[in-house]
Parts: sequence; structure tokens; C-alpha cells
Amino acid sequence: MNVMSRIETTVPSATTGIYHGWLVVVAAFVIACFGWGIGFYGPGIYLVALQHRHGWPMADISTAITAYYLLGATLILSVGGVFERFGARLTVSTGATAMACGIVLLTLVARPWHVYAAFAVMSFGWAAMSGAALNIIIAPWFDKRRGLAISLALNGASAGGVVIAPLLVFLIGRLNFAAALSCVAVLMLAVILPTAAFVLRCKRIGERDAADEGGDLMRTPPPVPVPAAPAPLWQLSAVLRSRNFQTISVPFALGLVAQVGFLTHQVAYLSPNLGTAGAGWAVSVTTSAAVAGRLLVGLFVDKLDRRGVACGNFLVQSAGMALLAVNSSAPMLYLGCILFGLGLGNLTSLPGLIIQQEFPQQHFSRIVGLIVAINQFAFAFGPGLLGYLQQAKGNYTSALVACFIVEVTAGVIVIFLGLATSSAGRRQEMSFDAEGGFPTLLRVARPFARSAPFTSS
Repeated sequence: MNVMSRIETTVPSATTGIYHGWLVVVAAFVIACFGWGIGFYGPGIYLVALQHRHGWPMADISTAITAYYLLGATLILSVGGVFERFGARLTVSTGATAMACGIVLLTLVARPWHVYAAFAVMSFGWAAMSGAALNIIIAPWFDKRRGLAISLALNGASAGGVVIAPLLVFLIGRLNFAAALSCVAVLMLAVILPTAAFVLRCKRIGERDAADEGGDLMRTPPPVPVPAAPAPLWQLSAVLRSRNFQTISVPFALGLVAQVGFLTHQVAYLSPNLGTAGAGWAVSVTTSAAVAGRLLVGLFVDKLDRRGVACGNFLVQSAGMALLAVNSSAPMLYLGCILFGLGLGNLTSLPGLIIQQEFPQQHFSRIVGLIVAINQFAFAFGPGLLGYLQQAKGNYTSALVACFIVEVTAGVIVIFLGLATSSAGRRQEMSFDAEGGFPTLLRVARPFARSAPFTSS
């Protein structure tokens, strides 16, 4: 495999009509569609089907799903190193196979603990097809237009909720639980394995996005490679102490706690005011707004300060949450869902874009995996926290107010580095530990600067 990687990376690319990176984006879209459809939206469907089939307590199955997310988050911690060592083709193919095996095992369970084992197998697939994986797959192919590429690819996650989840429900109703999951597993492998084999190859010398070449590939010869300065040594403790890292990981973890928590309870909150059908339409409106919001941000994020975009994204969601918390009229509830949905998808795409500008390219995959893992550890508890607040107060008002506070807090934190440095620093100041690791203190020259102490370009 290493020999093949060397061959692919040293053969000059043919001048074809389409940049291969866009084919990688299409492949990532497909991976996200199946990964989220089966691994994120699917567990709620499996929960109901397993309870109906076996009569086990809902709490037992729900705990298995929580364990699935926590184990998946643990595996995502190391997904960057796995991609670096084995490459995207083998990692995604193995992950898709694990996901398929996991859902087939769900059809064979006979004891509650078997559900834990099946979800454990699925967690390997979730890690290999998660947001961290998609960022790692896209990163080598794009620089200036990475925001657009990531946004397009991650819209596959929304497509998974629109296509794969309803397909699961339809097949379970028309066939049966075992046949439905087996059909979806076979479909996924039939699509993902050839896609990974033919599209997810290494980037060849001379292959560049037109935007990274200044828009003129035909008249501008490829630049002569210049030896790059060595990146700071990888040290986890130094990364965790970095203010850059903290002001990315903390706000997005908080935002996802509120986001996943609300999505879990959305129908339960809206049904008394909108009815079951109206609540269903509200969910569809939220998902549609998520697609539109991700596309809108993708078109402009590469030209704007990404921390500023993230702050605005949190504030838009907080405005939506405020409307949901204080209004009971149908128009205002739908508007609240739209505002909340506009920022929905961007919480998975923006962390990688900020990491791109503020950390060395050589460590991108490890850091993005670490961020996504922390986010998943956090959002696994979102549904339970909102459920506890609802149970304690007897309504969802306090839970939604808490989500509003969390969203505003996240917006303040993500922009805090820029605000602090605008009044404190004139030039970058870096302090390295004794072994030459990452900087533990970072000050940039101007607020919301696009250039950062560590840049991948």
C-alpha cells in the first residue's frame, strides 16, 4: 500500500476537464449521506423498532445508543492518525463495512447486551465516516475554497436525514426489521466501496484547485516546490493549553449540546402548539434551512473571518431559540425553527475551517479529530440535560432559555481571542515549551485576522 501511495503521488496528473478534488467532494457527500443517515438519524429508528420487536425497556436501548456515541467519540480521537497511516480509501471502506456489519447484527440480537455489541461495531464505522473524517478527506484538495468544498460535502449529512432515514422507516414498514436493515447495508456497501476505490486516491503532483493557482492553470506553470519549514512537534498537552484550541473546542461543544438536545426534543415541544403534522413540517423546515444555511456560508466563508462567521452563526441560532422560548404562535415557532436551522449544519463545518488557518497543515487531521471527539462527548449528554430541565420545571421554557444562554456564550467565546488581542497585542507573541511543541500563548496582530500564527497555506 505504501508503494502504491508513492506511485500515485509522484505521477504527474493529466490535464483533464474537471479538478479531481470536486469528485472527492461528491464522494464525501455520499459518505456523509450514508454515515449520518445510518449512524446518526438511524439509532432513533432502531430504538423504536427494537423496543417493538423485543419489548425491552426503552431506557436499556437508549443507554446503548449513548454508549455508541461515547465510544464513537473515543475512536474519533485517533481517526486522524488512522487516516494518515492507512489513507482515506482503506479507512472509509473498512468503516463502511463495520457500519454495515453493525446494523445487520442489530437484526440478530437476542439479549439487551447484544445491542451494546452491535452498536460497538457500528461505532467504528461512525468514526470513519464522521465530520472529522470528511474534513480530513477534503483538506488536501482545497485551500482557498475549502469552506465551499466542506459545506457542499457536509450537506450529505442533511441528505442522510432526508433520504436514508425515511427509506429505513419505509422498508421496515413494508418488509420487516431484518430485511430492511440488510437491504440498506447492502446498498451502502454497493455505493461506498466503489466510490472509495475509484475516487479517494492520493493527490498527485501538479493537481491544484483553480482558486489556489490564482485562477489561471493553463498559463501559470506549477510552482517549483520549496522546502517547507518543519512544523512544531505534535504535543497533545500543548495543543490543549493553546488558547486557539480552547476557543474552538469549547464553544462548538456548547453549541452542539444545545443543538442535539433541542433536535431530540423538538417534536415533543412543538406538538402541543402545532399538532403532530405541524411539528413534522417544522422538522422539515429546520432541515431545509440547515441546507440553505450551509450553502450560504460556504459561498462566502472563504472571504471572511471564520471566527466572525462562527460568532454570527451562534447568534442567529440564539435568536431562533429566543423566539421558540417566548412565543407560542405558529408563525413565530416556524420562524424560530428557520433561524435555528440556518446555523444547524455550520457547527460541523466551521471548526475545521478555523483549524485550517490557526494550526499547521501537518497536524490538521489530528486536531480536527480531537475537536470532533470533544464535541461528540459533549452532545451525547444534550438530550438528557434538556429532558432533566423539562422534567424539573414541567415545561420546556427553562430548557430553551438554557439553550439560548449556551448559544450566546458560545458566540462570545469563539470570538474572544480576537477581541482580547485587539486591545492587548500588536504583533504575534509565542511561547514554546522546552521541547519545541505548539505555542501555549497566541496573540495576533489585529482583531479577526485571517492570517494566524499557524497557517496551512
